[in-house]
Amino acid sequence: MIPREVCRRVLGKAVSTGADYAEIFAENTENHTISMIANKVESANDSTIAGAAIRVYKGLRSVMATTIDTSESGLIRCAEKAAEALGQGSAQIDIVLRERLFGDIHPIRIVPTTVSNKEKAEILKRGYFAAKEYNDAISQVTGTLLDVDHKILIANSEGLYTQDRQIRTRMRISAVAEENGETQTGGCAPGRRMGLEMFDAIDPREVGLHAAKQAMTMVKAGYCPAGVMPVAIDNGFGGVIFHEACGHSLEASAVAYNQSQFAGKLGQQIANPKVTAIDDGTIPGAWGSINIDDEGHPAQRNVLIENGILKSYMIDKFNGRRMGMESTGNSRRESYAYTPTSRMTNTYIAPGNDKNEDIIASMEYGLYAKEMGGGSVNPVTGEFNFAVNEGYLVRNGKICEPVRGASLVGTGSEILQNIDMVGTELDMGQGMCGSSSGSIPTNVGQPMIRVSSITVGGR
Repeated sequence: MIPREVCRRVLGKAVSTGADYAEIFAENTENHTISMIANKVESANDSTIAGAAIRVYKGLRSVMATTIDTSESGLIRCAEKAAEALGQGSAQIDIVLRERLFGDIHPIRIVPTTVSNKEKAEILKRGYFAAKEYNDAISQVTGTLLDVDHKILIANSEGLYTQDRQIRTRMRISAVAEENGETQTGGCAPGRRMGLEMFDAIDPREVGLHAAKQAMTMVKAGYCPAGVMPVAIDNGFGGVIFHEACGHSLEASAVAYNQSQFAGKLGQQIANPKVTAIDDGTIPGAWGSINIDDEGHPAQRNVLIENGILKSYMIDKFNGRRMGMESTGNSRRESYAYTPTSRMTNTYIAPGNDKNEDIIASMEYGLYAKEMGGGSVNPVTGEFNFAVNEGYLVRNGKICEPVRGASLVGTGSEILQNIDMVGTELDMGQGMCGSSSGSIPTNVGQPMIRVSSITVGGR
Protein backbone atom coordinates (compact mmCIF):
# COMPACT_ATOMS: atom_id res chain seq x y z
CA MET A 1 0.00 0.00 0.00
CA ILE A 2 2.75 2.46 0.96
CA PRO A 3 6.33 1.93 -0.27
CA ARG A 4 8.92 1.12 2.37
CA GLU A 5 11.07 4.18 1.59
CA VAL A 6 8.03 6.50 1.94
CA CYS A 7 7.26 4.95 5.32
CA ARG A 8 10.84 5.55 6.42
CA ARG A 9 10.66 9.26 5.59
CA VAL A 10 7.23 9.65 7.23
CA LEU A 11 8.42 7.96 10.42
CA GLY A 12 11.46 10.24 10.45
CA LYS A 13 9.16 13.27 10.40
CA ALA A 14 6.96 11.75 13.14
CA VAL A 15 9.87 11.42 15.61
CA SER A 16 11.37 14.82 14.76
CA THR A 17 10.08 16.57 17.92
CA GLY A 18 11.44 14.03 20.39
CA ALA A 19 9.22 10.96 20.16
CA ASP A 20 10.91 7.71 21.17
CA TYR A 21 8.57 5.62 19.01
CA ALA A 22 6.47 6.18 15.91
CA GLU A 23 4.12 3.95 13.97
CA ILE A 24 2.16 4.00 10.72
CA PHE A 25 -1.04 1.97 10.39
CA ALA A 26 -2.66 2.04 6.95
CA GLU A 27 -5.68 0.12 5.72
CA ASN A 28 -7.87 -0.53 2.75
CA THR A 29 -11.03 -2.43 3.68
CA GLU A 30 -13.87 -3.55 1.42
CA ASN A 31 -17.20 -4.41 3.10
CA HIS A 32 -20.01 -6.14 1.20
CA THR A 33 -23.47 -6.81 2.66
CA ILE A 34 -26.54 -8.42 1.10
CA SER A 35 -29.81 -8.15 3.05
CA MET A 36 -33.17 -9.94 2.70
CA ILE A 37 -36.58 -9.15 4.15
CA ALA A 38 -40.16 -9.79 2.98
CA ASN A 39 -39.03 -12.71 0.81
CA LYS A 40 -36.74 -10.65 -1.40
CA VAL A 41 -33.29 -9.16 -1.55
CA GLU A 42 -33.70 -5.70 -0.06
CA SER A 43 -30.21 -4.31 -0.62
CA ALA A 44 -26.67 -5.05 -1.70
CA ASN A 45 -24.26 -2.52 -0.19
CA ASP A 46 -20.57 -2.03 -0.78
CA SER A 47 -18.31 0.29 1.20
CA THR A 48 -14.61 1.00 1.39
CA ILE A 49 -12.57 2.30 4.31
CA ALA A 50 -9.15 3.64 3.37
CA GLY A 51 -6.72 5.81 5.30
CA ALA A 52 -3.80 5.87 7.69
CA ALA A 53 -3.01 6.71 11.30
CA ILE A 54 0.32 7.91 12.64
CA ARG A 55 0.98 7.42 16.32
CA VAL A 56 3.92 8.69 18.39
CA TYR A 57 5.03 7.95 21.95
CA LYS A 58 7.24 9.77 24.36
CA GLY A 59 7.45 7.83 27.57
CA LEU A 60 3.84 7.36 28.66
CA ARG A 61 2.47 10.08 26.41
CA SER A 62 0.82 9.10 23.15
CA VAL A 63 -0.59 11.13 20.25
CA MET A 64 -2.34 9.86 17.12
CA ALA A 65 -3.28 11.70 13.92
CA THR A 66 -5.23 10.30 10.96
CA THR A 67 -5.58 11.05 7.27
CA ILE A 68 -7.41 9.78 4.21
CA ASP A 69 -4.60 11.13 2.01
CA THR A 70 -2.05 8.33 1.83
CA SER A 71 0.20 10.04 -0.68
CA GLU A 72 3.66 10.85 0.64
CA SER A 73 2.80 14.53 1.06
CA GLY A 74 -0.44 13.67 2.88
CA LEU A 75 1.34 11.29 5.22
CA ILE A 76 4.11 13.82 5.91
CA ARG A 77 1.51 16.44 6.88
CA CYS A 78 -0.18 13.91 9.16
CA ALA A 79 3.18 13.03 10.76
CA GLU A 80 3.91 16.72 11.33
CA LYS A 81 0.58 17.17 13.16
CA ALA A 82 1.29 14.20 15.43
CA ALA A 83 4.83 15.42 16.12
CA GLU A 84 3.69 18.94 16.90
CA ALA A 85 0.96 17.72 19.24
CA LEU A 86 3.45 15.61 21.15
CA GLY A 87 5.49 18.67 22.09
CA GLN A 88 8.55 20.72 21.33
CA GLY A 89 11.93 19.10 21.03
CA SER A 90 14.17 17.44 18.52
CA ALA A 91 15.38 13.96 17.79
CA GLN A 92 17.08 12.00 15.09
CA ILE A 93 16.51 8.26 14.92
CA ASP A 94 18.23 6.21 12.27
CA ILE A 95 15.26 4.24 10.97
CA VAL A 96 15.99 1.21 8.83
CA LEU A 97 12.86 -0.65 7.75
CA ARG A 98 13.10 -4.36 7.08
CA GLU A 99 10.11 -6.18 5.69
CA ARG A 100 8.86 -9.07 7.79
CA LEU A 101 6.54 -11.79 6.48
CA PHE A 102 4.62 -13.56 9.23
CA GLY A 103 2.85 -16.03 6.95
CA ASP A 104 -0.86 -16.76 6.68
CA ILE A 105 -2.49 -19.50 8.74
CA HIS A 106 -5.88 -18.74 7.15
CA PRO A 107 -5.70 -19.71 3.46
CA ILE A 108 -8.70 -18.49 1.47
CA ARG A 109 -10.12 -20.72 -1.27
CA ILE A 110 -13.03 -18.55 -2.49
CA VAL A 111 -12.32 -14.81 -2.17
CA PRO A 112 -15.77 -13.22 -1.71
CA THR A 113 -14.93 -10.09 -3.72
CA THR A 114 -14.55 -12.32 -6.80
CA VAL A 115 -18.06 -13.80 -6.42
CA SER A 116 -21.13 -12.11 -7.91
CA ASN A 117 -23.93 -10.70 -5.78
CA LYS A 118 -26.29 -13.14 -7.49
CA GLU A 119 -24.30 -16.12 -6.24
CA LYS A 120 -24.09 -14.66 -2.73
CA ALA A 121 -27.83 -13.99 -2.73
CA GLU A 122 -28.52 -17.63 -3.58
CA ILE A 123 -26.56 -18.70 -0.49
CA LEU A 124 -28.49 -16.23 1.67
CA LYS A 125 -31.85 -17.35 0.26
CA ARG A 126 -31.23 -20.93 1.38
CA GLY A 127 -30.94 -19.78 4.98
CA TYR A 128 -33.74 -17.23 4.73
CA PHE A 129 -36.39 -19.55 3.29
CA ALA A 130 -35.45 -22.42 5.61
CA ALA A 131 -36.49 -20.14 8.47
CA LYS A 132 -39.52 -18.63 6.70
CA GLU A 133 -41.01 -21.99 5.74
CA TYR A 134 -40.35 -23.72 9.05
CA ASN A 135 -43.74 -22.94 10.58
CA ASP A 136 -46.76 -20.79 9.76
CA ALA A 137 -46.19 -18.94 13.05
CA ILE A 138 -42.92 -17.47 11.70
CA SER A 139 -44.19 -14.01 10.82
CA GLN A 140 -40.96 -12.32 9.77
CA VAL A 141 -37.43 -13.27 8.79
CA THR A 142 -34.45 -11.05 8.09
CA GLY A 143 -31.14 -12.24 6.69
CA THR A 144 -27.74 -10.75 5.92
CA LEU A 145 -24.57 -12.08 4.34
CA LEU A 146 -21.45 -10.08 5.11
CA ASP A 147 -17.95 -10.40 3.71
CA VAL A 148 -14.96 -8.25 4.61
CA ASP A 149 -11.58 -7.93 2.86
CA HIS A 150 -9.32 -6.06 5.29
CA LYS A 151 -5.80 -5.15 4.09
CA ILE A 152 -3.40 -3.50 6.54
CA LEU A 153 0.16 -2.17 6.57
CA ILE A 154 2.20 -1.47 9.70
CA ALA A 155 5.59 0.23 9.89
CA ASN A 156 7.36 1.57 12.97
CA SER A 157 10.53 3.30 14.07
CA GLU A 158 11.87 0.04 15.53
CA GLY A 159 12.36 -1.17 11.95
CA LEU A 160 9.20 -3.19 11.33
CA TYR A 161 7.54 -3.10 7.90
CA THR A 162 4.80 -5.68 7.36
CA GLN A 163 1.40 -6.27 5.76
CA ASP A 164 -1.56 -8.60 6.26
CA ARG A 165 -4.85 -9.42 4.57
CA GLN A 166 -7.83 -10.53 6.64
CA ILE A 167 -10.89 -11.98 4.91
CA ARG A 168 -14.02 -12.81 6.93
CA THR A 169 -17.50 -14.08 6.09
CA ARG A 170 -20.63 -14.13 8.24
CA MET A 171 -24.31 -14.98 7.80
CA ARG A 172 -27.06 -13.81 10.15
CA ILE A 173 -30.66 -15.04 10.13
CA SER A 174 -33.24 -13.62 12.55
CA ALA A 175 -36.78 -15.02 12.83
CA VAL A 176 -39.89 -13.71 14.61
CA ALA A 177 -42.58 -16.11 15.81
CA GLU A 178 -46.07 -14.86 16.61
CA GLU A 179 -48.66 -16.86 18.54
CA ASN A 180 -51.65 -15.85 20.68
CA GLY A 181 -50.63 -12.20 20.55
CA GLU A 182 -47.08 -12.95 21.74
CA THR A 183 -43.93 -12.44 19.67
CA GLN A 184 -40.45 -13.84 20.26
CA THR A 185 -37.29 -13.81 18.20
CA GLY A 186 -34.61 -16.36 17.44
CA GLY A 187 -31.31 -15.91 15.70
CA CYS A 188 -28.18 -17.57 14.40
CA ALA A 189 -25.06 -15.80 13.10
CA PRO A 190 -22.05 -18.01 12.31
CA GLY A 191 -18.86 -16.38 11.02
CA ARG A 192 -15.37 -17.50 10.09
CA ARG A 193 -11.98 -16.12 9.10
CA MET A 194 -12.70 -17.66 5.69
CA GLY A 195 -14.05 -16.90 2.26
CA LEU A 196 -17.27 -18.37 0.89
CA GLU A 197 -15.83 -21.86 1.43
CA MET A 198 -17.27 -21.36 4.92
CA PHE A 199 -20.52 -22.72 3.51
CA ASP A 200 -18.88 -26.04 2.70
CA ALA A 201 -18.80 -26.61 6.47
CA ILE A 202 -21.88 -24.60 7.50
CA ASP A 203 -25.20 -25.35 5.79
CA PRO A 204 -27.13 -22.07 5.28
CA ARG A 205 -30.39 -24.00 5.77
CA GLU A 206 -29.27 -25.08 9.24
CA VAL A 207 -28.60 -21.44 10.12
CA GLY A 208 -32.19 -20.53 9.19
CA LEU A 209 -33.68 -23.56 10.95
CA HIS A 210 -31.80 -22.76 14.15
CA ALA A 211 -33.24 -19.23 14.18
CA ALA A 212 -36.79 -20.39 13.49
CA LYS A 213 -36.73 -23.23 16.02
CA GLN A 214 -35.49 -20.91 18.74
CA ALA A 215 -38.21 -18.36 18.00
CA MET A 216 -40.89 -21.08 18.09
CA THR A 217 -39.55 -22.50 21.35
CA MET A 218 -39.50 -19.16 23.10
CA VAL A 219 -42.93 -17.96 21.90
CA LYS A 220 -44.45 -20.95 23.72
CA ALA A 221 -42.38 -20.39 26.88
CA GLY A 222 -43.57 -18.99 30.20
CA TYR A 223 -41.60 -16.45 32.19
CA CYS A 224 -38.54 -17.50 34.17
CA PRO A 225 -38.81 -17.38 37.97
CA ALA A 226 -36.26 -15.22 39.73
CA GLY A 227 -33.92 -16.30 42.50
CA VAL A 228 -30.48 -17.61 43.39
CA MET A 229 -29.92 -21.04 41.88
CA PRO A 230 -27.41 -23.24 40.06
CA VAL A 231 -27.18 -22.59 36.32
CA ALA A 232 -25.81 -24.79 33.54
CA ILE A 233 -24.56 -22.65 30.64
CA ASP A 234 -24.18 -24.49 27.35
CA ASN A 235 -21.17 -24.39 25.07
CA GLY A 236 -20.58 -22.05 22.12
CA PHE A 237 -21.87 -18.52 22.66
CA GLY A 238 -22.28 -19.34 26.35
CA GLY A 239 -18.63 -18.24 26.49
CA VAL A 240 -19.84 -14.64 26.26
CA ILE A 241 -20.16 -14.80 30.05
CA PHE A 242 -16.41 -15.24 30.47
CA HIS A 243 -15.65 -12.78 27.66
CA GLU A 244 -17.65 -9.97 29.21
CA ALA A 245 -17.57 -10.68 32.93
CA CYS A 246 -13.89 -11.65 33.13
CA GLY A 247 -12.12 -11.15 29.80
CA HIS A 248 -12.41 -7.37 29.68
CA SER A 249 -11.00 -7.20 33.19
CA LEU A 250 -7.90 -9.06 31.94
CA GLU A 251 -7.17 -6.52 29.19
CA ALA A 252 -4.26 -4.16 29.81
CA SER A 253 -6.48 -1.19 28.96
CA ALA A 254 -8.10 -1.78 32.36
CA VAL A 255 -5.28 -3.49 34.28
CA ALA A 256 -2.63 -0.86 33.52
CA TYR A 257 -4.70 1.80 35.28
CA ASN A 258 -5.80 -0.38 38.21
CA GLN A 259 -9.33 -0.24 36.84
CA SER A 260 -9.74 -4.00 36.91
CA GLN A 261 -10.91 -6.44 39.56
CA PHE A 262 -7.86 -8.59 38.65
CA ALA A 263 -5.12 -5.93 38.68
CA GLY A 264 -2.06 -6.99 40.67
CA LYS A 265 -3.24 -10.59 41.03
CA LEU A 266 -0.83 -12.47 38.75
CA GLY A 267 0.02 -15.82 40.31
CA GLN A 268 -3.01 -15.74 42.60
CA GLN A 269 -5.95 -18.12 42.54
CA ILE A 270 -8.88 -16.17 41.11
CA ALA A 271 -11.06 -19.06 39.91
CA ASN A 272 -12.12 -22.57 40.77
CA PRO A 273 -9.25 -25.02 39.99
CA LYS A 274 -11.45 -26.52 37.27
CA VAL A 275 -11.18 -23.31 35.23
CA THR A 276 -8.52 -22.83 32.56
CA ALA A 277 -9.13 -19.88 30.23
CA ILE A 278 -7.26 -19.06 27.03
CA ASP A 279 -7.13 -16.29 24.45
CA ASP A 280 -5.79 -17.71 21.19
CA GLY A 281 -5.50 -15.63 18.03
CA THR A 282 -3.80 -18.46 16.11
CA ILE A 283 -6.77 -20.82 15.54
CA PRO A 284 -6.93 -21.38 11.75
CA GLY A 285 -10.12 -20.04 10.21
CA ALA A 286 -11.64 -18.83 13.50
CA TRP A 287 -13.69 -15.61 13.44
CA GLY A 288 -11.46 -13.75 15.91
CA SER A 289 -8.11 -15.00 14.58
CA ILE A 290 -5.33 -12.80 13.21
CA ASN A 291 -1.89 -13.37 11.72
CA ILE A 292 -0.59 -10.19 13.35
CA ASP A 293 -2.23 -7.68 15.65
CA ASP A 294 -2.71 -4.04 14.73
CA GLU A 295 0.75 -3.12 16.03
CA GLY A 296 2.44 -5.82 13.94
CA HIS A 297 2.99 -8.37 16.71
CA PRO A 298 2.34 -11.99 15.72
CA ALA A 299 -0.79 -13.62 17.11
CA GLN A 300 -0.25 -15.78 20.21
CA ARG A 301 -1.93 -18.40 22.32
CA ASN A 302 -2.11 -16.81 25.77
CA VAL A 303 -3.11 -18.88 28.80
CA LEU A 304 -4.91 -16.36 30.98
CA ILE A 305 -6.01 -18.64 33.83
CA GLU A 306 -4.58 -22.11 34.45
CA ASN A 307 -6.32 -24.37 36.96
CA GLY A 308 -7.74 -21.29 38.63
CA ILE A 309 -4.40 -19.38 38.81
CA LEU A 310 -4.09 -16.04 37.00
CA LYS A 311 -1.19 -16.46 34.57
CA SER A 312 -1.35 -13.60 32.08
CA TYR A 313 -3.07 -10.47 30.90
CA MET A 314 -3.80 -9.41 27.31
CA ILE A 315 -1.37 -6.59 26.55
CA ASP A 316 -0.82 -4.02 23.79
CA LYS A 317 2.43 -2.14 23.27
CA PHE A 318 1.49 1.19 24.87
CA ASN A 319 -0.16 -0.22 28.00
CA GLY A 320 2.70 -2.69 28.22
CA ARG A 321 4.99 0.29 28.75
CA ARG A 322 2.98 1.35 31.77
CA MET A 323 2.95 -2.21 33.13
CA GLY A 324 6.58 -3.01 32.31
CA MET A 325 5.43 -6.03 30.30
CA GLU A 326 5.73 -7.17 26.68
CA SER A 327 2.91 -7.22 24.15
CA THR A 328 0.94 -10.45 23.90
CA GLY A 329 -0.29 -9.80 20.34
CA ASN A 330 -3.65 -8.42 21.47
CA SER A 331 -3.59 -4.87 20.12
CA ARG A 332 -6.67 -4.35 17.92
CA ARG A 333 -8.70 -1.55 16.38
CA GLU A 334 -11.86 -1.27 14.26
CA SER A 335 -10.11 0.90 11.69
CA TYR A 336 -7.33 3.44 11.25
CA ALA A 337 -9.65 6.05 12.81
CA TYR A 338 -9.41 4.35 16.24
CA THR A 339 -6.47 4.20 18.62
CA PRO A 340 -5.58 0.53 19.14
CA THR A 341 -5.60 -1.06 22.57
CA SER A 342 -5.63 -4.51 24.18
CA ARG A 343 -8.55 -6.62 22.99
CA MET A 344 -9.56 -10.28 22.89
CA THR A 345 -9.35 -12.58 19.85
CA ASN A 346 -10.73 -16.12 20.42
CA THR A 347 -11.32 -16.37 24.17
CA TYR A 348 -12.62 -19.55 25.76
CA ILE A 349 -12.78 -21.78 28.81
CA ALA A 350 -10.85 -24.98 28.05
CA PRO A 351 -12.60 -28.37 28.18
CA GLY A 352 -12.78 -30.21 31.49
CA ASN A 353 -13.73 -33.76 32.46
CA ASP A 354 -17.43 -33.53 33.34
CA LYS A 355 -20.08 -35.08 31.10
CA ASN A 356 -22.99 -32.87 30.03
CA GLU A 357 -25.54 -35.35 31.38
CA ASP A 358 -23.80 -35.34 34.76
CA ILE A 359 -23.89 -31.54 34.89
CA ILE A 360 -27.65 -31.51 34.32
CA ALA A 361 -28.22 -34.48 36.65
CA SER A 362 -26.41 -32.65 39.47
CA MET A 363 -29.09 -29.93 39.58
CA GLU A 364 -32.16 -30.54 41.73
CA TYR A 365 -33.63 -27.20 40.66
CA GLY A 366 -32.04 -24.60 38.44
CA LEU A 367 -31.74 -23.09 34.99
CA TYR A 368 -30.26 -24.50 31.80
CA ALA A 369 -29.09 -21.58 29.65
CA LYS A 370 -28.93 -23.17 26.22
CA GLU A 371 -28.02 -19.95 24.45
CA MET A 372 -26.85 -16.65 25.87
CA GLY A 373 -27.59 -13.18 24.52
CA GLY A 374 -26.01 -9.79 25.03
CA GLY A 375 -25.28 -7.96 28.24
CA SER A 376 -23.16 -5.37 29.98
CA VAL A 377 -20.25 -5.35 32.41
CA ASN A 378 -18.25 -2.89 34.51
CA PRO A 379 -14.60 -4.04 34.23
CA VAL A 380 -13.63 -2.15 37.38
CA THR A 381 -16.06 -4.06 39.62
CA GLY A 382 -16.78 -7.01 37.36
CA GLU A 383 -20.54 -6.56 37.81
CA PHE A 384 -22.49 -7.98 34.86
CA ASN A 385 -26.03 -8.55 33.62
CA PHE A 386 -26.70 -10.94 30.71
CA ALA A 387 -29.83 -12.01 28.89
CA VAL A 388 -30.59 -15.67 28.24
CA ASN A 389 -31.92 -16.05 24.70
CA GLU A 390 -33.05 -19.64 25.19
CA GLY A 391 -33.47 -21.18 28.64
CA TYR A 392 -35.11 -24.15 30.35
CA LEU A 393 -35.91 -24.99 33.94
CA VAL A 394 -34.17 -28.02 35.42
CA ARG A 395 -36.01 -30.18 37.95
CA ASN A 396 -34.67 -33.30 39.61
CA GLY A 397 -31.77 -33.50 37.19
CA LYS A 398 -33.89 -33.25 34.03
CA ILE A 399 -34.35 -30.44 31.50
CA CYS A 400 -38.00 -29.37 31.61
CA GLU A 401 -40.09 -26.56 30.10
CA PRO A 402 -38.61 -23.54 28.27
CA VAL A 403 -38.64 -20.16 30.02
CA ARG A 404 -38.12 -16.64 28.70
CA GLY A 405 -37.06 -13.35 30.20
CA ALA A 406 -34.19 -14.89 32.18
CA SER A 407 -31.06 -12.91 32.96
CA LEU A 408 -27.89 -13.72 34.88
CA VAL A 409 -26.59 -11.15 37.37
CA GLY A 410 -23.34 -11.24 39.31
CA THR A 411 -19.64 -10.34 39.30
CA GLY A 412 -16.77 -11.83 37.33
CA SER A 413 -14.73 -12.76 40.39
CA GLU A 414 -17.74 -14.49 41.93
CA ILE A 415 -18.68 -16.49 38.86
CA LEU A 416 -15.09 -17.71 38.38
CA GLN A 417 -15.08 -19.19 41.88
CA ASN A 418 -18.53 -20.73 41.42
CA ILE A 419 -17.81 -22.65 38.20
CA ASP A 420 -17.61 -26.11 39.76
CA MET A 421 -18.25 -28.38 36.74
CA VAL A 422 -16.70 -28.07 33.25
CA GLY A 423 -17.77 -30.25 30.33
CA THR A 424 -15.76 -31.88 27.58
CA GLU A 425 -17.30 -30.48 24.38
CA LEU A 426 -15.78 -27.12 23.44
CA ASP A 427 -17.62 -25.00 20.88
CA MET A 428 -17.30 -21.38 19.76
CA GLY A 429 -19.74 -18.58 19.03
CA GLN A 430 -19.12 -15.41 17.04
CA GLY A 431 -19.72 -11.80 17.98
CA MET A 432 -18.65 -8.20 17.53
CA CYS A 433 -17.05 -6.69 20.62
CA GLY A 434 -17.29 -2.96 21.19
CA SER A 435 -14.80 -1.01 23.28
CA SER A 436 -12.63 2.09 23.16
CA SER A 437 -10.91 0.98 19.93
CA GLY A 438 -14.18 0.30 18.16
CA SER A 439 -16.04 -2.83 17.14
CA ILE A 440 -13.94 -5.89 16.30
CA PRO A 441 -14.70 -9.58 15.51
CA THR A 442 -14.19 -11.90 18.48
CA ASN A 443 -14.89 -15.55 19.16
CA VAL A 444 -16.22 -16.69 22.54
CA GLY A 445 -16.41 -20.28 23.64
CA GLN A 446 -16.57 -22.95 26.31
CA PRO A 447 -17.86 -26.43 26.97
CA MET A 448 -21.00 -26.68 29.09
CA ILE A 449 -20.27 -25.34 32.58
CA ARG A 450 -22.16 -25.35 35.86
CA VAL A 451 -22.22 -22.26 38.06
CA SER A 452 -23.11 -23.55 41.51
CA SER A 453 -24.93 -20.38 42.56
CA ILE A 454 -25.87 -17.22 40.66
CA THR A 455 -28.69 -14.69 40.74
CA VAL A 456 -31.25 -15.31 38.01
CA GLY A 457 -33.48 -12.38 37.12
CA GLY A 458 -36.96 -13.17 35.83
CA ARG A 459 -39.73 -11.06 34.40
